Amino acid sequence: MGSASSGGSNTTVKQVVIVLFLTIAYLLSSWQLLGFKWDQVELAAVFNLLFFLSAGTKKFILGFSIFVVYWIIFDYMKAFPNYKFNAVHIADLYDCEKSIFGLHINGQLLTPNEYWRANGSTFLDIMGGIFYLCWIPVPLAFAAYLFFTNKKQFLYFSLTFVLVNFLGFIVYYLYPAAPPWYVQYHGFVFDAATRGNTAGLVKFDNYFHAGIFKSIYSKGSNVFAAMPSLHSSYPVIVLYYGLKNRLGLMNIFFGIVMIGIWFTAVYAGHHYILDVLAGIVCAGAGIGLFNLLIRYARRFRTFTEKYENAIK
Repeated sequence: MGSASSGGSNTTVKQVVIVLFLTIAYLLSSWQLLGFKWDQVELAAVFNLLFFLSAGTKKFILGFSIFVVYWIIFDYMKAFPNYKFNAVHIADLYDCEKSIFGLHINGQLLTPNEYWRANGSTFLDIMGGIFYLCWIPVPLAFAAYLFFTNKKQFLYFSLTFVLVNFLGFIVYYLYPAAPPWYVQYHGFVFDAATRGNTAGLVKFDNYFHAGIFKSIYSKGSNVFAAMPSLHSSYPVIVLYYGLKNRLGLMNIFFGIVMIGIWFTAVYAGHHYILDVLAGIVCAGAGIGLFNLLIRYARRFRTFTEKYENAIK
């Protein structure tokens, strides 16, 4: 097959055809499932630009294709809401949280979310917002660091990240769950038309006169996907691979961010403590499963080796 050189990327005609076919298929599928969105066009444009720009950018986007696949699947979940497959848990989850972690305050039994909603502070609002803004940038920045320093660890981290997400997605569909803020604003009656809500994070937006979290939560795939808290899973994966790669002081930072995200998830009313614990378990299960696959699944190990060679 002939070569169609593009900016020194050594891209073959076959690769051009495959990438263009996948791009068109993605845009058409997205349009059919979700309607037209500029986010989809921007993703396709960035992927094609980096793939065809140079050999270096091509390897970079091939490596980060793992995260692209995750983003697409997450986005497509909007077309298949989990509440259509199983009943949404609202009151039972709230009652369980209260029975295990409830706080007796002035003769009332409150969930930790309810306690913090009444006893927050500007300092905690700001710090919580900063921690919650780290939930995707820190894993992606860490992935970029590994990409340029250790391709094998980058690949292991990326695949573990996506595997943990897939485990979380499975639970989302098996056990649809409303977040604490839903009970606060809507009570225990299920309403499928409920939109995403910034909950306690609105205080961060208001303090800085910005709509950062409003913008993020307006694009959420599903309101009823609080269990497990994947916000709480991600920093666990980062810290695990940080420790594995002996990053020293950076691991202290990762640990602080992890605890900060766990606290903010509850403080801001986005998750119960039960959701956070489920997220931690989900991360541990994903890490353990990936390690088993690498050790005992020869075909999976061969796949990772070929992938690693493709991005070196």
